[in-house]
Amino acid sequence: MDENELIRRCQKGDLAAFDDLVRVYEKKVYNLAYRMSGNHEDANDLSQEAFLRVFQSLKDFRGQSSFSTWLYRVVSNVCLDELRQRGRRLTVSIDEPVSSDKGETMQRQLADNAPPPDELAERREVREVVQAAIGELSEEYRVVIVLRDLRDLSYQEIAEVLDCSLGTVKSRLNRARLALKEKLSQLELFSSPVVYTGGRAAAKGGNNGAL
Repeated sequence: MDENELIRRCQKGDLAAFDDLVRVYEKKVYNLAYRMSGNHEDANDLSQEAFLRVFQSLKDFRGQSSFSTWLYRVVSNVCLDELRQRGRRLTVSIDEPVSSDKGETMQRQLADNAPPPDELAERREVREVVQAAIGELSEEYRVVIVLRDLRDLSYQEIAEVLDCSLGTVKSRLNRARLALKEKLSQLELFSSPVVYTGGRAAAKGGNNGAL
């Protein structure tokens, strides 16, 4: 069924049509929620909350922007609301020592059950490192990084999602990328340093597309 027709039916209260709309967008919504929250359990909860809010406010959608842009606005607002209510989450540095049952301290070890390092394993590590670093950014920086560099929205779409000017989006994104690059440069998880190249994270030696 055509998306516009699905939306019209949803606006009339057609639950079956809404189920179809959810199936079309559930992966994109979940991925955005995961990138914003940093863990799968919260992403599931936020996705459900976002779709509930979509169902409740879909009658107000007038098609002035694309439906996907409007949807991203709803999901982003749900995630930002949750992050602000949650406040600063307790985070643990990977460099922080851990205590054993006997009260002894030891250096934290990162589990590595993979076979000898290869390109796939290295890319997975890069994704994990980047996700952790994104999670340490402020909410306003996190959302522009996710929308632009991970979800590949245009500057105009991001401006519509965040209800701000193009200049604000570009300025905020530049500062967010610099902040993320600084965080990644401080990590030493690889034999080759992690490099953030404004939209892509990679280990030297060719890991484009790691995200």
